[in-house]
Amino acid sequence: MPSGRTHDHITFWSLPLLVGFTYFFSSDKRLTLLIAGSYLFSGLMFGPDLDIHSIQYKRWGIIRGMWLPYRYLIKHRSLFSHGFLIGTILRLLYLFTILILVAIIGVVIVQLIWRFDWSLQQFIHKVIQLMTTRYSQEVIFLGVGLELGAMSHTISDYVRSAIKKYQRQTQKQTKNKKNSRRRRSSSSGKSKVK
Repeated sequence: MPSGRTHDHITFWSLPLLVGFTYFFSSDKRLTLLIAGSYLFSGLMFGPDLDIHSIQYKRWGIIRGMWLPYRYLIKHRSLFSHGFLIGTILRLLYLFTILILVAIIGVVIVQLIWRFDWSLQQFIHKVIQLMTTRYSQEVIFLGVGLELGAMSHTISDYVRSAIKKYQRQTQKQTKNKKNSRRRRSSSSGKSKVK
């Protein structure tokens, strides 16, 4: 499995390709910026390694503790953290759940202190309505960027694991060949002595 620095290098080096590819097909600077920003965020802070004590986890700073339940519930490199689409969707749902809980606490505090009449349910309904109607294209591009950042991480994990496995197999085969040559040479040396 590549180190956190290697994942960062992959994210930074692949970013220009992603930006060029996105702008070539969309011709929209704003959407290209959205996909690039979400790709960087995913590659650096929101990727699959939030399920362990990783550099991505540490980058959340003083609020990184919010990821502890996620770390305890999700097994490292499982389908639920490193899986195509499901990993990103699960992390988004988890983050939105945390944000909604914080918003609920905030609303309760505001209502208790200032007797402010405001409904969290109406607020959430309004946000969902804006995301699905007015900003649906932006939400799609943000989601694509987040998923691409996660997939660059997962693909590099699996490629590195495959390379290591291949290297171990070739080392084992080489060692077995050397051992069999030694056995043959030692057995032929014994037969000459007799």
